[in-house]
Amino acid sequence: MDSIEQEKADAATVEHRKPLDASSDEASFRQFASAGEEWHHMMTKRMLRKVDGHLLPVLILMYLLNFLDRNNLSQARLGTLEADLGMTGTDFNLATSILFVGYLLMQLPSNLALTRVRPSLYLGVAMTVWGVISACQAATRSFGGLVAARFMLGFAEAPFFPGAVFLMSSWYTRAEMAHRIAWFYSGSSLANSFGGLIGAGVLGNLNGAHGIAGWRWLFIIEGSITVAAALSSIFILPNYPATTKWLSREEQAYAQWRLIDDTGEADSAGASTLKEGVLLALRDPRLYLFTLLQHASLLSQSFQYMFPAIVQTLGYGSVETLLITAPIWIGTFLVSLVVTYTSGRFRERSWHIIALMLISVVGNVIVVATLNTAVRFFAMFLMPMGAVAAYQIILAWVSNSFPRPLVKRSVCISFANMIGNCANIYGPYMYPTSQGPRYLPGGAGTAAAALVTALLALTVRVVLARENRKLEARETIRFGGQCDGGWWDRAWRD
Repeated sequence: MDSIEQEKADAATVEHRKPLDASSDEASFRQFASAGEEWHHMMTKRMLRKVDGHLLPVLILMYLLNFLDRNNLSQARLGTLEADLGMTGTDFNLATSILFVGYLLMQLPSNLALTRVRPSLYLGVAMTVWGVISACQAATRSFGGLVAARFMLGFAEAPFFPGAVFLMSSWYTRAEMAHRIAWFYSGSSLANSFGGLIGAGVLGNLNGAHGIAGWRWLFIIEGSITVAAALSSIFILPNYPATTKWLSREEQAYAQWRLIDDTGEADSAGASTLKEGVLLALRDPRLYLFTLLQHASLLSQSFQYMFPAIVQTLGYGSVETLLITAPIWIGTFLVSLVVTYTSGRFRERSWHIIALMLISVVGNVIVVATLNTAVRFFAMFLMPMGAVAAYQIILAWVSNSFPRPLVKRSVCISFANMIGNCANIYGPYMYPTSQGPRYLPGGAGTAAAALVTALLALTVRVVLARENRKLEARETIRFGGQCDGGWWDRAWRD
């Protein structure tokens, strides 16, 4: 067990740790610190029930629609999209990857703005904009128009994912984050599952309705649903513990104290300036290691944007293909919940990631090694079950590794997500249509990326373990072999 090595290593480079704020909450904080274990268990259970009920369902629905609007191009492809827009060769690959150019350009600015704007308003408005753009894709009449719409869609979607992870890290402790991120990220698996079902229904029943092609109806329907959900989210999504009205005053104080107890400092948007936060992030060498890990992990998932086309190589029709993708993503969703729960329960990250990535390697190798329908279909379950589930643990690892100050965490999460998503710009080109049905370049490339991800996870474990030993040696000298039993002691010995 690696004891969540990065959690121990947090204290080595976390700057701006401050003592308890001399505010009206100080008395409450002291009372919380002296309370018994049974009281904390009861209070945490009561508060998390409220937080989970208000925060997670909204974020899951928002991410489901985020991924649905991003990935519905793969379902539209099984209709008459390419023929209607005169697309040939690698045009589809370009239309897929161009979204991430806009996505990357807006990553860091959007997450910095999030630290200064109410999250519920910022994320809700961003979602409204991308929903409108997604629906407007139905009006494109040329390949150039589609590329322009996809670029703008990526630009509008950029604030959501890192912003949502950042918001969750303002509510949950490190031990709680992995499983919550699994529930949040389940939106992508559910989107792939429901997307296949919706795509099958729309392409099979609405193609030609009122003179409109089925793929156009797909964009109209899903974009309209997104806009409706976005406007509702502005009024439902909570912001930060200290400003949330559905928590009692005691629960607000306790929510902040939990963050102090877990990481040494509560979230405060004014704790450091934007410039300080950026510099603190860029000076932390761990940021670059985790960014490389996230990049490799996302590259190992490049098959997601071509998955219906890959499944269609089994020999089924368009509607049947979309229908049989559903059980694969439902299975991925269930596996993700299990592995992220055990990761949090046993305070372990690296071995989980390594095992899951090796499963993905096996799946990719089998898909390109045989044309047997049953064997390939089984291997197609392994590809996302390994890669997608491991990525959820990596997300928790990144967000937990840079706790406070708030602005630094925001920069680190958005930077890792920005550079990581560069993989989605060139990853789709590993799956050119001419390489079907085996898609050897794509299968070999994603298998190699999965193997690299496993090796990087092992590297992170070794590096953080070495940092732990150095810090523990310094602390032994500092405290003369004694620890005061406070946050520092607990965080390094969990």
